[in-house]
Amino acid sequence: MWSVIVAAALGAVTSAVLGWLDSGQTFNPRKFTYSAVHAVIAAIAAAATLPDGTVAGLIAAFLAGAGVDALGNRIKGAINAAVKPPQPPSP
Repeated sequence: MWSVIVAAALGAVTSAVLGWLDSGQTFNPRKFTYSAVHAVIAAIAAAATLPDGTVAGLIAAFLAGAGVDALGNRIKGAINAAVKPPQPPSP
């Protein structure tokens, strides 16, 4: 079970690091806090559903962790865009 949890958490952290490297922004620890929450969610889901001790299970857990992080960031961005008041067009 622990190997699946670690693989899912590593998937989420890898997704966060790659997203940060791709953004070109300076490091922001607050954004990594969200990825840590996503890693915990992915690890719990992976441990409950994926087989332990198989290579396929570990790969699936890693990909699940990366997917939960990416999906969580997209959902958070969509909610922020919907809640944020529209900006007036610049001249």
